[in-house]
Amino acid sequence: MEAASGSSASRARELSRNQRRDSEGSLDFPNLEFEYGDSDSIVAELSELYSYTEEPEFAANRDCFEEDFAIHGVFDDCYTETEVVHWARYNVFLLYEMGTFGALVELLNMEIDNSQACSSSLRKPAISLADSTELRVLLNIMYLMVEIIRREGEDDKPEWSSARDGFRTELSSLVYNGEPFAVLLFSFVNKYCNGHTPHCPIKKVLLLLWKTILFCFGGFETVQELKMEKRAKLGLPPLLENSIQVTRTLRATSPPASAMDILEQQQKRGRRGRRDSLDIYCERDEAREEEDEADDGDSGIEGEVDPLEREALIQDLHSPGLAPERWLFPRCLPWATKVREKDIEEFLEVSRCKFIGFTLGNDTETLVGLPRPIHNSVKTLKQHKYVSIAEVQAKMEEELQKSPVSLGAEEVEQTSVEILYQAMLYNLPQYMIALLKIQLAAAPTSKAKTDSINILADLLPEEMPIFVLDYPHCVIHELPELTTEVLEAGDHTQFCWRNLFSCINLLRILNKLTKWKHSRIMMLVVFKSAPILKRVLRAKQAMLQLYALKLLKFQTKYLGRQWRKSNMKIMSAIYHKVRHRLNDDWAYGNDIDARPWDFQAEECSLRVNIEMFNSRRYGLHHTDLEFAPVDNCLQSVLGHQVSLPEDFRYSYELWLEREVFAHPIHWEDLLQPLT
Repeated sequence: MEAASGSSASRARELSRNQRRDSEGSLDFPNLEFEYGDSDSIVAELSELYSYTEEPEFAANRDCFEEDFAIHGVFDDCYTETEVVHWARYNVFLLYEMGTFGALVELLNMEIDNSQACSSSLRKPAISLADSTELRVLLNIMYLMVEIIRREGEDDKPEWSSARDGFRTELSSLVYNGEPFAVLLFSFVNKYCNGHTPHCPIKKVLLLLWKTILFCFGGFETVQELKMEKRAKLGLPPLLENSIQVTRTLRATSPPASAMDILEQQQKRGRRGRRDSLDIYCERDEAREEEDEADDGDSGIEGEVDPLEREALIQDLHSPGLAPERWLFPRCLPWATKVREKDIEEFLEVSRCKFIGFTLGNDTETLVGLPRPIHNSVKTLKQHKYVSIAEVQAKMEEELQKSPVSLGAEEVEQTSVEILYQAMLYNLPQYMIALLKIQLAAAPTSKAKTDSINILADLLPEEMPIFVLDYPHCVIHELPELTTEVLEAGDHTQFCWRNLFSCINLLRILNKLTKWKHSRIMMLVVFKSAPILKRVLRAKQAMLQLYALKLLKFQTKYLGRQWRKSNMKIMSAIYHKVRHRLNDDWAYGNDIDARPWDFQAEECSLRVNIEMFNSRRYGLHHTDLEFAPVDNCLQSVLGHQVSLPEDFRYSYELWLEREVFAHPIHWEDLLQPLT
């Protein structure tokens, strides 16, 4: 009996899935099995370092090794990828103990300043792989050392752990020409974008730069620990959630159907013959969706759980032998509600103007004259009040700007982040422009690129290879001939881990740049980012969808009522996935007319605040002498010994006539009050 019940439930679930696939059209978007983290697996990260055009060089490396180390003959001792990684770790730590990394940095500096290599590559009609051989060898070894040493292994020796800590300190300190190693790489990137090193394998430089920063600063777990420590130091309550952990529990939603899929869906519905109760239910549900789409338009993504899946899962709840907790639907939203102090102040300001006719500024405690429902609302808002570290630091910065002398100099802890920021600060705009140039050059576009940056310098061989490449697979296996079928069959995944990782990070950075900044949110609207973000939602990955929905939430009130009406499924997805703010009317757009449209003033104010922070904390535009006491004593000033040039005594009479006697003195001006 139990087997029959389970079998029928399974058939019903399978049938519902088939019907749902038919209703969505021919294009099926699978869920992307992607886990957001610090990096991919060690084998994948080593494989990403090499391009398939570098495969012939492995044979050349082997010849060089056997020529120099003929008596050992241990080049081809590994038979599995696990063995390759094991001995790579051993050799890398051995190289570090021998002081190899410092020598590699010196060689890298010499190659960066090698003007002959630059001029010879510029004279060639096209830059190829052969122009960057020396640079690629150095960058490959340094990347392998950084990536392998930064990863902790279960079989690590005690001396390896101490070597890891020492290497991290070395990379973070001012030991390479008085700068951290990351600044050297940033300077290399800047020179490349300025055309001084066109033969540079920029992909390898960026990979090494990324792993260096990751090694020095730590990953997401380290950031979460630092947040907890900083909040405790500032007297703030601990964090109740880890955003990355919460995001990993979210379920990806189905992408919107295209016009072709909707047409095929209608044709298939017309060809259906035999119908059962589930078919009738499916068509009735599709009819409801079509009525909604007639008003809403073809846009947006579906809710958390499809109705057909919900029906099948409810049937499974009554099936014996299945764990109930596997099929229970969440009864709450994934994120805890947050309220800022500013939100409470704005709510009380509106309430006081409405009920008592005046305001009390930033006072959030006095509730005299307000009705009882307002009291309850304020109590609820305060229960969900969240104070971020940034808010506390902003208030501290305001106090330091107001009273720089009385409060004294701020004690800045010299962490690896501070050391790198101070070293980069002077040239930070140039580094940002260089990275932006590379990103734009790598972006797919139908227009011909006229930029001088050649980001494919490490991918263009003198002769095309005839074999495929993933390291370390290529050094221990026989490789098939390179054909279109082999390339398609060799792609075991539906996506590139680094590409998806980069897309998520770009959306996260865009969120940080625009959050709570009205002028920048309006730039999202002006540059029509909504259609692009809607296309991002076609990828079925929860974290990618979350940050795209956040960016859409920022601008929904400015996109107009018709856009919101035509994209109700996106609005629903925002409610499902994005954190709620209790008094945020993002879905209605009630305060559009009240907000200023002079975005330049807001952006200028933000820039001034940033420059004032850098000036105060790092002394970019003034020194400590600016706040030194002034000597106002006449006798003391006249008593100073002033050094004058030798020929001044021959021309001092002319100087007095021109600079003193020729200018009339208006003594009455001294009697006028200062304005």
